[in-house]
Amino acid sequence: MNNPILSIFIPAYNAAKTLPEVIERIPRDLWADIGAVTVIDDGSADDTAKVVERMMAEYPKLKLHRFERNRGYGQAVRKGLGFCRESGSDFCACLHADGQYPPEKLVQFVDHMQRYRVDVLQGSRHLQGTARAGGMPRYKIAAGKTLTWMENLCFGLALTDYHSGFLMYSRRALRSIPFERLSGYFDFDLEVIATARALGLHISELGIPTRYAGEKSHLNPIKYGLRTLRVMARYKMGRYAAAPARAPAP
Repeated sequence: MNNPILSIFIPAYNAAKTLPEVIERIPRDLWADIGAVTVIDDGSADDTAKVVERMMAEYPKLKLHRFERNRGYGQAVRKGLGFCRESGSDFCACLHADGQYPPEKLVQFVDHMQRYRVDVLQGSRHLQGTARAGGMPRYKIAAGKTLTWMENLCFGLALTDYHSGFLMYSRRALRSIPFERLSGYFDFDLEVIATARALGLHISELGIPTRYAGEKSHLNPIKYGLRTLRVMARYKMGRYAAAPARAPAP
């Protein structure tokens, strides 16, 4: 496949200060192969939408979709994935508006997915040992390693990180995974991996740098941990092995 089309979406909540840098960090030479970069403004109370509207003059492929009220991470990601599915793009990437995950890696990720026919590609903060160097708190590293050990046992994989949120999808994954049935909370991404595994899709990971700069987290760690355990239990019960949303593309 030459010059595959990539769609990008960015779930954003009160991200007016950090969002411009994320968009500016998308490699300039990649824009020719980008179908759209859609910001999903999840009911922000700041100037997130105005920032996007100002940047549209410089970035014609930049789009904005607004929720009138905050619906939560999972619903914002579902909306973004829906746009990517409708666009017919070859690949789809989720970037986060706080700048923790590297737009500079998008070209490498697309190349890896093409070469190895990957359907869901996870950006791992632990594969190359960058988590601590990038400022991740020690308790998060310890908790993440424990969860990852359990998840690998559950899913029969050998990933080093299930929770970065820097995910890329092939067209086959977009057409196969029933995103509309998955969680509206932060465990959405783990349900994506569980569903992809249940459907026999190819899951892989690449290392990414980690950058923690005091961003405000909206995630309740206890609630998230319990929901992670619930995803694993549901996987073991066969809850993610339902028929795909659409027939996979050839």
